[in-house]
Amino acid sequence: MIMQELEMDWDFISNYLRTRLAEYIEASGKKGGVIGLSGGIDSSVVLKLLAQATKNVYVLLMPSESTPKQDIEDSYNLLGSVEVPYSEIIIDDLVKSFSSKVDSNDKVLVGNIKARVRMTLLYAYAQKLDYLVIGTGDKSEILLGYFTKYGDGGVDVLPIGDLYKTQVKKLALHLGIPKNIVEKPSSPALWEGQTAEGELGISYEDIDKILYFLFEKFMEPQDVAEKVKMPIEKVEKVIRLVKSNEHKRKMPEIFKISGRTVGSDWRYPRVWA
Repeated sequence: MIMQELEMDWDFISNYLRTRLAEYIEASGKKGGVIGLSGGIDSSVVLKLLAQATKNVYVLLMPSESTPKQDIEDSYNLLGSVEVPYSEIIIDDLVKSFSSKVDSNDKVLVGNIKARVRMTLLYAYAQKLDYLVIGTGDKSEILLGYFTKYGDGGVDVLPIGDLYKTQVKKLALHLGIPKNIVEKPSSPALWEGQTAEGELGISYEDIDKILYFLFEKFMEPQDVAEKVKMPIEKVEKVIRLVKSNEHKRKMPEIFKISGRTVGSDWRYPRVWA
């Protein structure tokens, strides 16, 4: 359940995001957007918004041996409702080829290769079509660093990146996303049995409360723990995740030598007049 502080006018939000997506694609000089559809809530919401923002949409389904059959079925059901062109590419052979070069069966290492293989394919299609790669990460994942650097984090734009996971669920219901997708446990499915909340050790409902009061209301950790009625250890865990994954939210550090250094001094607008 979403807490009251995170409730919004979901009709306004959906219209705003559709408009911004259309404007951003046009201003970029690209023709449309390519998106990877996983069968999860975030990619389902972004696909729905993208299909309403532009007629030029291309979808890639990139299942692997660890992808649940239900996710594939949910993806095809959603594609039937938005009616956009798509391709399905099974990525296991590519993942095995990369993994063999580092001689490792470590599930996290192989899982990150999966995410980066998918992003490589998305950018190849984007270049072929002259489209942007539309990202599907939400605010909870971005703050926690719960994404693969240069994998699902390597995109051109993040339409729902300022919405917490619990807010994305509310927006999904507003957009008519099937309830089984909305209520499905969130998972990158990079290995069999993986779930986001299981890996993080805390529910998104609790995570979003902690993140909101820590970083939007600037409350002290102990005050947050008392406010949300959770052990201080949970709050401290969230803080550790946010701090330790700061590098995922920033461009690579450039050590300053000249008078005008890209990133710290050289900050031209994203879209030039």
